[in-house]
Amino acid sequence: MPRIRSSRTVFFSTQQVAELAGVARSTLETWIYEGRVKPRTMQVGRKRYRLWTEQGVAEVLLVKKNTYRKGRGRKRKRAVG
Repeated sequence: MPRIRSSRTVFFSTQQVAELAGVARSTLETWIYEGRVKPRTMQVGRKRYRLWTEQGVAEVLLVKKNTYRKGRGRKRKRAVG
């Protein structure tokens, strides 16, 4: 799906952002649900679309960097206490 352009702003779909970040779409949707990232939304009738700007893509990449370690999978959770 091509990128959407609107008066100098380029928007990406959730699937495109997931592919750019190298994570599954379901992982990105989990991060949205948990509040780690927040896309712009646009409502057309009853349908709501998520639109991502380049800044939103950068936020997703930062969340990925803070969540995963290079070559060793997810970071371990810290023990409480």
